[in-house]
Amino acid sequence: MAELGNLLTAMVTPFDADLNVDYDRACELAIKLIDEGSDGLVVAGTTGESPTLSDEEKLQLFRVVKQAIGAASVVAGTGSNDHHHTVELTKQASATGVDAVMLVGPYYNKPSQEGLYQHFARAAAVTDLPVIVYNVPGRTSKNIEASTTLRLAEDVPNIIGVKEASGDIKQISEICAGKADDFTVWSGDDGMTLPLMSVGGVGVISVVAHVVGRDMKAMIEAFHSKDTEGAWKLHHKLLGIFEAAFLASGNPPCIKRALEICGFPVGGVRLPLVEASDSDTGQIRQVCEALGIST
Repeated sequence: MAELGNLLTAMVTPFDADLNVDYDRACELAIKLIDEGSDGLVVAGTTGESPTLSDEEKLQLFRVVKQAIGAASVVAGTGSNDHHHTVELTKQASATGVDAVMLVGPYYNKPSQEGLYQHFARAAAVTDLPVIVYNVPGRTSKNIEASTTLRLAEDVPNIIGVKEASGDIKQISEICAGKADDFTVWSGDDGMTLPLMSVGGVGVISVVAHVVGRDMKAMIEAFHSKDTEGAWKLHHKLLGIFEAAFLASGNPPCIKRALEICGFPVGGVRLPLVEASDSDTGQIRQVCEALGIST
């Protein structure tokens, strides 16, 4: 299976003034992100406001973004807490030309580890594409344990990696220690990228790469080139934007505001999200100015 890359950006979904999906702006943003260092994009993930996008909007985003960026990888977010819905959307997404799909842990219904295993295994079985499992217990309320991830990696040939946003470096270490060489571990948290790589991960599915893609790429490449000092210096440089992207206003409101401050507005957010507060906007602006990326 093709390599998806070490730096993937979880792309925001641009909206127009009426909060309709702005497909033209999505293509412009996709090209910008690839030009600034991303190896590929995750489309219609959490940062892309997947809970409030219709299936039709998601499928059209998959098509137009893939067409816009060509050889760079597009990972389609097709997971939900409804197994049948996940299966059907995964089937449809697989026909749009995307390179892989990502399945988030089912949220709200709090399945057992066996339920998680069956959900992911059966959803992966309906596509020939590579599948990334996404563990983000802070949003789903249920952790996908290391043993479950490793069981999926061993049993299901097209489950090729995990986006780990548990924040639990012990758990991530256990996955990296127990996995096969061709199973990939990405950080789901920008600030954990360097620690995760130090225990065997490859990089990150990033939010902050919307505005600091070149630095994120350089940090990852420095680490893999064994320039650990260069990697941790970039990590330290980016601590402010790691925090600013996840202030009280949340994700994606904060990163959409950062894009606006950096000269690439992508519109607002759909309820129940609201735009970044004045207080958070001030902190985001201060960080962007300090990094020299504001306009």
